[in-house]
Amino acid sequence: MTLELTDVRKSYGEFELGPLSLTVEDEVLSVLGPSGCGKTTLLGAIAGIVRPDSGSIVLNGQSIVDRPLDARRIGLVFQDGALFPHMTARANIEYAATSPDRVTELAELFEIEALLDRRPAALSGGEKQRVALARTLAADPELLLLDEPLSSLDTPIRRRLRDELHDLFQSLEIPVIYVTHDQRAATALGDRIAILRDGALEQIGTPSEILNRPKTTFVAQFTGTENVFETTVFDTSPDSFSVKLGAASLRFETAGEVAVGETVTVCIRPSRIDLHAAIDSDDTGRFFTGTVRRFMNEGDEYRVVLAVGDGGPSLSATVRSDVFESLGLEPGDTVHGTVPPSAVHVLGA
Repeated sequence: MTLELTDVRKSYGEFELGPLSLTVEDEVLSVLGPSGCGKTTLLGAIAGIVRPDSGSIVLNGQSIVDRPLDARRIGLVFQDGALFPHMTARANIEYAATSPDRVTELAELFEIEALLDRRPAALSGGEKQRVALARTLAADPELLLLDEPLSSLDTPIRRRLRDELHDLFQSLEIPVIYVTHDQRAATALGDRIAILRDGALEQIGTPSEILNRPKTTFVAQFTGTENVFETTVFDTSPDSFSVKLGAASLRFETAGEVAVGETVTVCIRPSRIDLHAAIDSDDTGRFFTGTVRRFMNEGDEYRVVLAVGDGGPSLSATVRSDVFESLGLEPGDTVHGTVPPSAVHVLGA
């Protein structure tokens, strides 16, 4: 099954979605972007809630732009589940089910057998979302759309449902579009990720491509790469180049072409920088020395902000809690960092 969007546009006052073109096969496409970028408008246009101003939307070879909402065979799950409050969980699922057997099958799949006789008011947030997903899948949709379905849940419930959804999506064999502003959910669930910005498609690719090879500064920073800075190339070889990072000279791999004297924008994910109390190596092309400016405890890890040399950039590194505690870092301390040659990406190269 295939969903194809070609030059889809929708305007609201000064905001315009598109022109947007993309194809979704039997896969999960995570749509990621800041609030107001057009994610929900995109889902609405596909579902039939919003009529696009122009462009085509084709599902399995047939245009659905003029097809009534209830004839599109599209499942849509909202952030709050949108269950019928006067119906039990069973009745909610039966309302959409193509056969009575689907209620039993989906209740077992989502482990909600014990909840079927309760009304939504007696369900927790995670339970409501399980019932909403069961009701949506009971109609055997040809396309599944999800609009921030986990964002209102507590972190442990959100993590558990995210794991369950991953296995479920892999078994559906239909296009799935998962809209979110949560990067963890986008990368965990998506076979590909589409980044939207101000109604335009900024980049689309696999999670690895988006995280490790962003095309623009916006994509790099939005997906967690704080270390984005301009520098000048002072040495090159067929498969690498060297730049100044404060007082250090670092050599990195490149898949593109850069020239000596060229100003390039490079990005380094904080998770790719390792911190050490001392360096026992002569390979100076991988190491730099910095001063701890500040650090933040983020639960399982610390984010450490370093000043690199006089006039050099500030770099952020994420460090596992046990490593951070063994280093005993405090603001003002000197620490050494290592950056693998493959860890740096040149924007536009």
